[in-house]
Amino acid sequence: MTTETMIAVIGGSGLYEIDGLENTQWISVDTPWGAPSDQILTGALNGVKMAFLPRHGRGHVHSPTEIPYRANIDALKRLGVTDIFSVSACGSFREEMEPGHFVIVDQFIDRTFAREKSFFGTGCVAHVSVAHPTCERLSDAAETAARAAGITVHRGGTYLCMEGPQFSTMAESKMYRESWGCDVIGMTNMPEAKLAREAEICYASIAMVTDFDSWHPDHGAVEITDIIATLQGNSSNARDMVRRLPDLLGATRENCPHGCDTALEFAIMTAPEKRDPALLTKLDAVAGRVLG
Repeated sequence: MTTETMIAVIGGSGLYEIDGLENTQWISVDTPWGAPSDQILTGALNGVKMAFLPRHGRGHVHSPTEIPYRANIDALKRLGVTDIFSVSACGSFREEMEPGHFVIVDQFIDRTFAREKSFFGTGCVAHVSVAHPTCERLSDAAETAARAAGITVHRGGTYLCMEGPQFSTMAESKMYRESWGCDVIGMTNMPEAKLAREAEICYASIAMVTDFDSWHPDHGAVEITDIIATLQGNSSNARDMVRRLPDLLGATRENCPHGCDTALEFAIMTAPEKRDPALLTKLDAVAGRVLG
């Protein structure tokens, strides 16, 4: 089935400053999960619909733990978003993944513990697979766009999502790197990726390296001033990457060949007569396709 493409970018403020973005409008979206992080900037680039959501809100008002992840994904679903590109800062556990480089993440280890991680629960239980939590199709596009923009990009990597807001201790950093085999570390991609899968939206993660966390003997502890300086360069590169995505994805799309947009097909376990009407009402956007 052919549908209209709508690309969403979830990232820091500044990523909506894309040359050529037309018919821009900041839109407020009401969701049953509360308010999203901010209004959502909508527009079109090269004939493809786009939406930009500042993950922390403009002015960086939400901590990683307090980001309204469910509201964010629900709001994008209500707008008709088909494909999400998550762009976020990260620390690196690998010498070759240097500050300024981008990593196309394909796996996560979720170490968060204070966040609501699912749209489903008592009254409507569902289990989706996140064995492969990112979409290969979107990851291909992100890699192609990044290389065309002249960015040093690494394809594949495991992202350790910590609760934050503090950075890692040295002992934690060494464990994640040496014992767990993680490649990058951040605070925001979980439960975002899980919720996108529950909402049947294709999702790709582009992690922008700002530092070496605290494991590296030659770089010491994370310095906020260094991170901010690298972030500014990364943001410019990210804008260059994002503006290339519409031409790569096109204005229309077929069903995802990897099944991202049919993830709920056999996921709902609760018998129809046992389902909570109140919860079903809240699920109208994310699960309306299968709940009817």
